[in-house]
Amino acid sequence: MPKGPRGEKRPADVIGAAVMVGRIAVGDVEDAQDQATKAARPRQSGKRGGAARSAKLTPEQRSEIARIAADARWKKS
Repeated sequence: MPKGPRGEKRPADVIGAAVMVGRIAVGDVEDAQDQATKAARPRQSGKRGGAARSAKLTPEQRSEIARIAADARWKKS
């Protein structure tokens, strides 16, 4: 299958995409995108981003963020 301008495996043009969706619906072509992999990517990047952010913060900044979060949690109750 040809790749699109950004390396995606689905057709970039409207007609080609419509034909591909029809083939997937009929069962001629199996959908190549793995849903579990797509769902895991944001979680992985979020975990890395959180660790990088906490490494850059000073203890005072972390304490202030934790205090604001605790106030928000107690305010809900």
